[in-house]
Amino acid sequence: MSVARHFGHGPRQALALHCSLAHAGEWAGLGLALADRVTLTAIDLPGHGSAADWQPGTDMSETAVAMALAAMPEGAVDVIGHSFGAVVALRLALEHPERVRSLTLIEPTLFVAAAGDKAATAGYLALHQPFDRAIAADDRETAAQLFTVIWGAGEDWAQLPARQSSYIAARIHLIPAALPVLGEDSGHLLAPGRLEGFDRPVLLVEGGDSPAIIGAIATALAARLPHATRATIPGARHMLPLTHTAQVAAVIGDFLAANEA
Repeated sequence: MSVARHFGHGPRQALALHCSLAHAGEWAGLGLALADRVTLTAIDLPGHGSAADWQPGTDMSETAVAMALAAMPEGAVDVIGHSFGAVVALRLALEHPERVRSLTLIEPTLFVAAAGDKAATAGYLALHQPFDRAIAADDRETAAQLFTVIWGAGEDWAQLPARQSSYIAARIHLIPAALPVLGEDSGHLLAPGRLEGFDRPVLLVEGGDSPAIIGAIATALAARLPHATRATIPGARHMLPLTHTAQVAAVIGDFLAANEA
């Protein structure tokens, strides 16, 4: 069971799903920036924050979708996801389109979607090799540090508060746990015709300085989602909801305004 947190007081109901190794509090800044537009419901995904740990042998994204559905306000809502949370948001939208008014995907890490871009995929795999070796050796501290270098907000690992670094290291097993959906498409999100049949407006947001695989994923998804638009935040990296909150909020606000109906 995950305890929902609520941000803002706007007329539109929204659901927000955080990235791996974070928690629902990731959305506090964005919720404040969009407070007049939306009432944002955020939950902790499996193994994060107040939620129970992921259970080996289960599909983490499937569990996350069930948790999200249980927490969603009634009716069709604006769904926002970041990174792994964006992949969960996409799966939720494809499986329950009647519950989705619009879909915002901030750097969805659906790596398998970029399989056709050989250069971006090779770069991603090379970038992750040291992390993969640390995971294989069960060196959680090193794995957490290496992962944060690639996907974090740019902080020096040694300068992170002990509570934050301990939180990340304790949950680093959740990164390989998510690979069935991210790297193998266990949710069948990329099945022929599935994305093409989604008729809600979609916003794809990426950082201008993010790894090349992110742009390749966005390109692949935008080519198949019939009502997709893209936005890039210059100078931002993967943690842009935290590092470039105002810019991300402005882009989302414009997207919501353009899709009032």
